[in-house]
Amino acid sequence: MQGTRVASRYAKSFIDLTIEQGVLEQAYTDMKYISEVCKANHDFVSFLKSPIIKTDKKQAVLKEVFNGKLNKVTDAYVKLITDKKRELYLAEIAAEFVNQYKKKKQILTAVVTTANGIDESIRKKVMEIVKESSSSEVVLEEKINKDLIGGFIIRVGDKQVDASIARKLNNLKRGFDENPFVKEF
Repeated sequence: MQGTRVASRYAKSFIDLTIEQGVLEQAYTDMKYISEVCKANHDFVSFLKSPIIKTDKKQAVLKEVFNGKLNKVTDAYVKLITDKKRELYLAEIAAEFVNQYKKKKQILTAVVTTANGIDESIRKKVMEIVKESSSSEVVLEEKINKDLIGGFIIRVGDKQVDASIARKLNNLKRGFDENPFVKEF
């Protein structure tokens, strides 16, 4: 709870700063990159959260990892976060910044989960269907879950359509378990 509150406040202040500086789009790209790096490298996040490692060492590693990949405002903000000893929240701040940016720009994220992935024609069709139901811009995120067996799950905001084979099999199983025509002894 404490981490999300801190992340939310830091992300909001950074959005306000980037709007003021006129670099919101570059900051969004940078924070998305930081978020992806943190998601892909659990050891990196553990390193940032370690109380044993001194701040100057963390700053040196952050500078080396993100050297030349961030604009100067984002780079200065990351340095400020580490100066304030809030680097343990960097992954959450980056993710929250991306969420707040999408809210501000009214961008919906549609998550499509399939067993094997989707091809370009299906991707276009899904985008058309989602755009019909909303006037906002839509970003498509794909996930693969082999447990679905087949079919798909689409999640947009708090709405979900589950047309997976696994779901249908579960419904069938439940239907057999509740069969009113079989007399129990």
